[in-house]
Amino acid sequence: MDYAIIAVILLVAELVYFRVADRFNIIDKPNLRSSHTSITLRGGGIIFLIGAWTWAIFFGFHYPCFLLGLTLIGLVSFADDVHSTPNALRLVVQFTAMMLMFANLGLYDASSWWLILPALIVCVGIINAYNFMDGINGITGCYSLAVIAPLFYLNRRIGFIDESLLVVTAISIGVFLIFNFRKKAKCFAGDVGSVSIAFILLFALGCLIITTGNPVYLLLLAVYGADSVLTIVHRIMLHENLGEAHRKHAYQLMSNELKMRHTLVSVIYMTLQLAISFGLILIGSTAGQWIYFCAVIALLACGYVAFMKKFYYLHEEYLKSKK
Repeated sequence: MDYAIIAVILLVAELVYFRVADRFNIIDKPNLRSSHTSITLRGGGIIFLIGAWTWAIFFGFHYPCFLLGLTLIGLVSFADDVHSTPNALRLVVQFTAMMLMFANLGLYDASSWWLILPALIVCVGIINAYNFMDGINGITGCYSLAVIAPLFYLNRRIGFIDESLLVVTAISIGVFLIFNFRKKAKCFAGDVGSVSIAFILLFALGCLIITTGNPVYLLLLAVYGADSVLTIVHRIMLHENLGEAHRKHAYQLMSNELKMRHTLVSVIYMTLQLAISFGLILIGSTAGQWIYFCAVIALLACGYVAFMKKFYYLHEEYLKSKK
């Protein structure tokens, strides 16, 4: 019954936000680098932050530092959706939020102090990669469900986090997808959505890795990770400014140059990640999991390179047509 009430609250909250966004002109206008063609409300992903606070109100403030970090990172991301904020400010807030999260993860114990700096760099990188991958209808919501599902399954077996947080997060994703998983989306997640859900998922994943002592579970983010990292490498090879917007991710080529439906591409990414994650879970031994980890990364890298070799010329033709 609590979950049903929360679902109704979040649905109403999203509808109220649409009124606010429309009133204050919080919109996303398409440009040369966009994968959409019409003006759409931005910031619908604020429901993930609202969902986390609703969870805390219903089930208790079990992770106060995590919640404070999520609020900080969510609010500065929402401010960026409304009006561009300096990159330095966003990075400072992201690192601060991560340090707060680490307090609830127990990384400040004397035995694990050496993990703090590399973990900060990796986690902030993952958050920004998650944000960069939010470019077509449904992909943030679908992919996030693909991460939540194995986390929920593993939590039933291992017990590393309050299950209700995962359930409420899944509900908030479902509410968002009602308005985003469409041919013509009612709203986009915005930075507040992609950054907030990435922060929540990272916290759950961090709890899992610390409880098991096994970083192989980073494979639960393998598809996004491969697309993000290899696209950065590709852009470096092209001598591009990494700070400029682009349409070079594999999912963008699929949507824009190959004219695949946004929702279909999103389902492909979700299905691939689910297959990879549950494949990992089915392997019993740690040694086997690491072999699987390396094999998956190698296959994703080879698949990405093969895809780009075959279809990247279409993107080059698009860029020439716009000059």
